[in-house]
Parts: sequence; C-alpha cells; structure tokens
Amino acid sequence: MHSARMTAASEVSSPPVDSVSPQPAQERLRIATFTFRSIPQRPGCAGVDKVSVELHTRLAARGHSVVAYNRLFKGDKPIGDEYKGVVTKNFYTPTRMKGFDSIIHSFKVCWDIIVHDTADVVHIHNTGNSPFGLLLRLFGKKVVLSQDGVDWQRGKWPWYGRLYLWLTVFVTAYVPHRVVFDSIFYKADFEKRFRREYDFIPWGSEVPQDNLDASVLDELGVQPGEYFLFVGRFIPDKGLHYLVPAFERTKTDKKLLLVGGAPNPSRYEHEIAATKDQRVVIPGFIFGSKLFALMKNAYAYVQPSDIEGLSPVILENMGLGTPLICSDIPENKFVVGDTAVLFRRGDIDDLQRQLQWALDNPRQLRENGLRGRERAEREFNWDACAQGYERVFHELVSGPARSAPTAVPGVRNQPARDGR
Repeated sequence: MHSARMTAASEVSSPPVDSVSPQPAQERLRIATFTFRSIPQRPGCAGVDKVSVELHTRLAARGHSVVAYNRLFKGDKPIGDEYKGVVTKNFYTPTRMKGFDSIIHSFKVCWDIIVHDTADVVHIHNTGNSPFGLLLRLFGKKVVLSQDGVDWQRGKWPWYGRLYLWLTVFVTAYVPHRVVFDSIFYKADFEKRFRREYDFIPWGSEVPQDNLDASVLDELGVQPGEYFLFVGRFIPDKGLHYLVPAFERTKTDKKLLLVGGAPNPSRYEHEIAATKDQRVVIPGFIFGSKLFALMKNAYAYVQPSDIEGLSPVILENMGLGTPLICSDIPENKFVVGDTAVLFRRGDIDDLQRQLQWALDNPRQLRENGLRGRERAEREFNWDACAQGYERVFHELVSGPARSAPTAVPGVRNQPARDGR
C-alpha cells in the first residue's frame, strides 16, 4: 500500500489572504505557466483559470518571476501584460475546434519558453498537455503537472478527444518531473496503477468579502436568499441536465440562477437554455466581486456534477458560508464532509427531494453553511497551497534529497454524511 504524499507548507501558519505580501524566498524562481485560458479570468474561463489566478499571483507576491501565457481567439481584446505581479503574454489561436485550439496554443507557448528562455520551471495542467512536458524536458526545463479530475471521462470531449486523453495518462504518469493532484482519490489510483509516488496539494477556499458588489442582485432582479445558484461551464459532466428538470418540479417562488456558459457554442448549452420555466435565470459569465456577492446571498449553492477534481467553486461557497447541495460523488464528499445536503449522482428525483428538503428546513440549512465555512477555513487555504507548490518547485531547482512523504495537518479523507 502506498503512503500518501501531501505536499504543502501548512507546517507554517498561513496568514489571511489579504495579508499576503512579498516575502524573501530561498531562491528566486523563474516560473512559466500555461494550459488555462487567461489571467485574469474572462468569459469562457473555468476552475483551472481560478486556480491559476489564486496560485500564481501568490507566487509572484512571494518574490518569484511568473510568466503566464493567455489563450485568445480572433476578436478577443488583449488582456494586458501584467496582473498582480504576473507577467502575461497573449497568444492568439487560429481555431476554436475543441481540443485542437489547446494543442496549437501549447506548441506556440513551448516555442516561446524554449527560444526566449522565460523560465526554469514550467507549470502545466491536466493529462492532455503532458506530451508538451516531454518537449520541455528535452530542452532542460523542469516540468510540474497539476492533474484535476479524470479528463478522459468528461462528456464534453468527442470520441477522439477522450481517446487522446486516455492515451496521455501514461505520459502523465512518467514524463513530468512532478505530478500534483488536487484529489486524493485520483492520486491513489495513479499510485496503484503506476507504482510511483505523486504529490497532493489541495486548493484554497478564501474569498475577499470586504468589497462585494451586491448591485448585481438588482441587475438580475433577485433578492438575497431568494434564489438557488449554480456557477460553471455548461458541459455535460457538470450535471445541469439533472438540476434544471429537478428545479422545474420543485414548488417554490425562489429562482434558479445558472451563471456561466459553454466555452464554445454547443448544443448542450442551447438545450439547457431552452427551459420554459420563467424562474430559471441565465445571465452568462460573471466574475469577481459581483460573482462572490451572488454566492454570499444565495439561499443555497447546487453542484450536480458527475465528475470533479477538487472544485474551486464549492470551496468558495464554503468559504462564504453558503449552504451546499451536492451530488454524492467521492470528490464532493471529501470537500464538504458532513456539512452539505447530498443527493445521488444523476438522480433527478432525489435532487428534487433534496431541493424541497432545503426549502422546508431553512434553519438547518443555514447551520450547514456555517459549519461548512468553519471546515473550509480549517482545511483549505490558498497560502498553504502556494507554499506547497513553491516547495515542489524549489526541490526541482535546488535538488534536495526527497524525504519520506509528509502529511498536511487538517486535510483528511473522512466519510461524509448527508447534511440533513
């Protein structure tokens, strides 16, 4: 049985997010990162973009050089050349064809990193990009890959995309210098399959609450506590085809806000938007202080997903104290513990029952939210995440001997119970 490697700097007490400031480092690292859409976030972005913003701005604040490569399409406006200490490079991609846009972008980025020597350590995300790790290694770069969920099982990909992602699992297992998982379940699966040790660093949950822009509620015509909320991409593995029909059957005057959309126009998105229920509001993508205000003021946040890694949006809602209703997949249960209302994955009838239970039990639902916030503050911290990655990067550049796996206090794999 493989021991669990949990790499993070939670041995050191982590200050609140707002107190993060440049700190002296052992050695100034030169880091490049790509395989997300953009820093800062813009329409079409998802969880990996949120993670990239939180992680890499903190690394820059700790005194490291960070270059982030944004992927833009024809007609997109340039984002700028710097964001909170992170140098941003904007590369345009000539196609929006699913999968191929990312491959073309990654080739262009690798060329820039190699030719202009923009980094010593390159941080990339997810299985499909692991072949670029081999290219970067050939030119002397240290490669760290973050793996979020099981990409090859995601319904958004066509058959050839799923086949490619399945094949690159083997590249992921062996090519990067380090592979960091945000899910202890996928980490354990990889370790069992490939008989190697990998790293586990959980994401954070903190949300700045000093400047929430509640004007968005008036813009959308909703009142505090009078709506359920979902935030994310409109793709099959997020489970909106369970949530919308379950809500349509629920007797309530509250609304359902579906914030987000598809990264590229899709039939699935049109099917979700075709609901005739006037209580369902689809405002498109919303980011920053307006999005956090929507989360803070929701009656409950609903996450009906079939597949997740360590969901940033669940963590954010927990950090805000917003009650949660989640599918009972292991990844969600690991995050929420016993602080959420759970329904059986893919079961529309059970989801409708839990929505109704939440409406009938507002006091207990609010108590769940408060306990969720306490759990998030205790176990999921962005500063500890940044320190964990910093440690991994330093080990690659400085080359210290790797000791026995370390455990992070407070991050546990514990069984979850229905939050009712």
